[in-house]
Amino acid sequence: MSAPGSGPANVPVGEMKWRSIPEMALSAAERFGDAEAVVDGPVRLTFRQLADRIRVAAGAYAQHLGIGKGDRVALWAPNSVDWIVAAFGLTAAGGVLVPVNTRFKDAEAHDIVRRSGAKAVLVHNGFLDREFTAPDGIPAIDVTSGFLASGTPFEREVGEDDLADIIFTSGTTGRPKGVMTTHGQTLRGYDEWCRLTGLREGDRYLMVNPYFHIFGYKAGLVASFLRGATMLPVPVFDTDVVLDLVERERITVLPGPPTLYHSLLAAPPGRDLSTLRVAVTGSADIPVELVRRVTTELPFQHLMTGYGLTEAGTVTASRPGDPYEAVATTVGRPCEGFEVRVAEDGEVLVRGYAVMRGYLDDPAATAGTIDPDGWLHTGDLGELDPEGRLRIVGRKKDMFIVGGFNAYPAEIEGFLLEHPAVAQAAVIGVPDDRMGQVGKAFVVARAQVTAEDLIAWSRERMAGFKVPRHIEFRKTLPLGATGKVLKDQLMEESPRS
Repeated sequence: MSAPGSGPANVPVGEMKWRSIPEMALSAAERFGDAEAVVDGPVRLTFRQLADRIRVAAGAYAQHLGIGKGDRVALWAPNSVDWIVAAFGLTAAGGVLVPVNTRFKDAEAHDIVRRSGAKAVLVHNGFLDREFTAPDGIPAIDVTSGFLASGTPFEREVGEDDLADIIFTSGTTGRPKGVMTTHGQTLRGYDEWCRLTGLREGDRYLMVNPYFHIFGYKAGLVASFLRGATMLPVPVFDTDVVLDLVERERITVLPGPPTLYHSLLAAPPGRDLSTLRVAVTGSADIPVELVRRVTTELPFQHLMTGYGLTEAGTVTASRPGDPYEAVATTVGRPCEGFEVRVAEDGEVLVRGYAVMRGYLDDPAATAGTIDPDGWLHTGDLGELDPEGRLRIVGRKKDMFIVGGFNAYPAEIEGFLLEHPAVAQAAVIGVPDDRMGQVGKAFVVARAQVTAEDLIAWSRERMAGFKVPRHIEFRKTLPLGATGKVLKDQLMEESPRS
């Protein structure tokens, strides 16, 4: 699936026609021509028009910032057509993209910009009513300033083994680390992703996943350029905005975190969601009950669940035609070119062509994550069923021990979400004088229910050590920009005994 030539030895030569992400993206002008490429508010561009803007932006980088092959530029901006032009224009100039989380404070963002070695930062001032700054000595350029339209059309040759991006991890287990990935790895991985999801030419893809995350950038933008899907960026998730866009723009593809589908399920009756065809979700804590409701209560014809991480992209996925039980209880089988095994301690290990080139300037962390045999140690806990499908049971750091028994929050959350009054649930371990640790559940209710009722209900369905000893009801759960519950924040807010 890689381009002909001197690609990585484990990448088969064959289907992939392009050596780099910008070569593939720019070729969309010929492949899809005047089909609609992007819709962002009043802005509507064809693939031909979008390719022209990308080439001009590449010229701006090369001519005004002196960006050469391998130079790094950070992009600190929300989902928008400007993000698309800025990112793909940079790669067309030969640069390396460093996306930055839009929820980061200045100190967090500046740390990433400095460590990445970025020569400039492109920002979008006014987003979330804030000004985005760069560290001293590094220029900050607003993507709405006209800079992207200031160059002469330009394109630099880039190879499949060249570094395409440095995407920093979320930092939930320490200081964010820069994951280095090549053009060839990304093209092969997300061509496979397109096949597994059934993304096709003419699809209309509503993008709520942030572009600074691989789910938004690679499974979103790169995939859409590969297949000719119309991209509709959403800068901030809002249920009403999403529902309006689904109706007005006839959306067919709507991937997202579990919280997205909770919102769709809670939508008032009368909204026309009939065009929705493909849903994609997956994480260590996706509840089985949510999968059931998405497939039975919403019009999606295909739901793909999968498992991925910044360090390797999409590793496993369900397949079209998989039985309902498999989709509901696992994250599928390994994607082509991947091996997956479970270590003695339950940790999921991954090996294959898309495993990162390493952490930027951190050989110790790289060696601690990728062992000498090439296995990436994910930090996730899982099980493989007899058919080779992977079931994620939690994070090594999330697991807590109740009186000597291992308790996995993801499993307990799945049980809680079967209760008809529970809309969302997050479970953490808290200290207990007698048991060492016990479970505490944070619950967003959809109907009246008491903590006593929920605990009693849980005792009928779970082993005693799994039953939460404490229930705290909340109107909302704290979420990161990618829709995952911020359990570190819940832990900080829980008093220690």
